[in-house]
Amino acid sequence: MILTKSFLTFLLMTLLSGLVLLGPTGCKSDSDGSIVDPQPKTLVSATAVAQYSTTQLSTRYTALFGSFAPLITGQYLKNSITVYKVVYKTTNTDGKEVQASGALIVPTVMGSIPMMSIQHGTIRTDDDAPSNNGSGSDTYTFGSLFSSYGYIVALPDYIGYGTSKSLPHSYEHRNGLATASLDMLRASQEFLAQNKVNWDKRLYITGYSEGGYATMSLHKKMQEEAAGEFNLRASSVGAGAYDKTAFMKYLVNTAATNNPSYNSLYIWTLLTYDRIYALNRPMSYYFKEPYASQIQSQRENVSIGFSLNQIFTDGFKQAVNSGSDAAFVKAVADNDVFDWKPAVPVQFYHGTADQLVPFFNSQNAFDAMKKRGANVTLNPIEGANHTDVTAISNYALGTVGFFQSVQ
Repeated sequence: MILTKSFLTFLLMTLLSGLVLLGPTGCKSDSDGSIVDPQPKTLVSATAVAQYSTTQLSTRYTALFGSFAPLITGQYLKNSITVYKVVYKTTNTDGKEVQASGALIVPTVMGSIPMMSIQHGTIRTDDDAPSNNGSGSDTYTFGSLFSSYGYIVALPDYIGYGTSKSLPHSYEHRNGLATASLDMLRASQEFLAQNKVNWDKRLYITGYSEGGYATMSLHKKMQEEAAGEFNLRASSVGAGAYDKTAFMKYLVNTAATNNPSYNSLYIWTLLTYDRIYALNRPMSYYFKEPYASQIQSQRENVSIGFSLNQIFTDGFKQAVNSGSDAAFVKAVADNDVFDWKPAVPVQFYHGTADQLVPFFNSQNAFDAMKKRGANVTLNPIEGANHTDVTAISNYALGTVGFFQSVQ
């Protein structure tokens, strides 16, 4: 979800602690910085949008970290990097081919190195899309840090940001997030091959919150529909809403959060499913007045300071609980990603006091996958809420160490 600058700063610091220096690689591009595939498959174009020396990165992280900067500049900024905006072909949730975008960061070093795909959490503005490389984007912050230290880093924008910003974002939609992320990897693979970047083919995927859910959705889609395309070694997910069915019943029946920003995200998810699955219900079907009219007008930007179970209509709650609204129940279930067997190791991180995405999402996924014989580990972060420093730092530190251990 949306992190404050202080949370992001702390996350960046903790990501540094477990990294080991990896072997280098190299990349070439046309003199104008733009590479166009003469025989396009997924990749449409890749344009160099920025290049940073270690000195420039040092200045950036000095501004971010102040007195902590020497730790970063002295030990962790090892290579200059090039940031590319990748435009590629993908399929939108309506089945139509569209162009989407993302960022690909390549370090200028020699040798063979792995790639990491980072699926971003909730963003509210296109400025923070990875391909825009803005100061609030994952590309500008820890994406660049990982790459300078020796990773190729891919960061999909998803549908609704970057090149596809005129389209609605497929918020918390399994196939929408997974398809855009998978096709970003395909486009990145084409780019790396064309430009003789020495990728050792190892791939690690990770994300927190919406990024955690997107990562789990991507992992499942890769295993089921793209087996053999990538050498996926492991995935690490933090605080994702993997059990949508249980989560929806929780929201319908439980006095949950009255945090307006949290509620707007639940409403955004409901609106997304209503649109993508062509339910096309009036808001008065889901919500009591005056809230139905407010949501109809303001959509996911609405501010409601009540637990949603108080403003859902009795008819909607009864239909969800009984299953009589088969179309809605089926739409929600289509987005469950908790009960399947990953073929490579997965680690879960989740605060036990998470008020935005309840802990049971990770517990249910862990239990279901463990029962199927998967190699999964659950790391509860005791007493931590969704955006607590302890939750984010445990996820960040644990992810880095986990990826190092799975070579």
